[in-house]
Amino acid sequence: YVRLVESGGGSVQAGGSLRLSCVLSGSYGGYCIGWFRQAPGKEREAVAGVYTVGGSMYYADSVKGRFTISRDNAKGTLYLQMNNLKPEVTAMYSCSAAPSCQSQVLVSYWGQGTQVTDSS
Repeated sequence: YVRLVESGGGSVQAGGSLRLSCVLSGSYGGYCIGWFRQAPGKEREAVAGVYTVGGSMYYADSVKGRFTISRDNAKGTLYLQMNNLKPEVTAMYSCSAAPSCQSQVLVSYWGQGTQVTDSS
């Protein structure tokens, strides 16, 4: 079992920055741990992820160069640094643990989500 607890969401203006955090506990070795988001009226999409074995990373094309995923293994925490935010940032961001970084169908564990809203 894996428990994921997100924090760090809030209101942010376009062009600004925000850092999301996800505290993980349990047995998540071998998974991709990452972030998905679901904007109003849209399907949930993979944003970024990192494989716990090997460290390979995935970024959606729409966030490459602006978002950075990182881990603090000592704290059991996953971060998503979001810079140069665009209005379409508004979404519920959820932390996940899954065999794959890109497919929500395969996600084994979800956090409760943290809301990010464009306040421009």
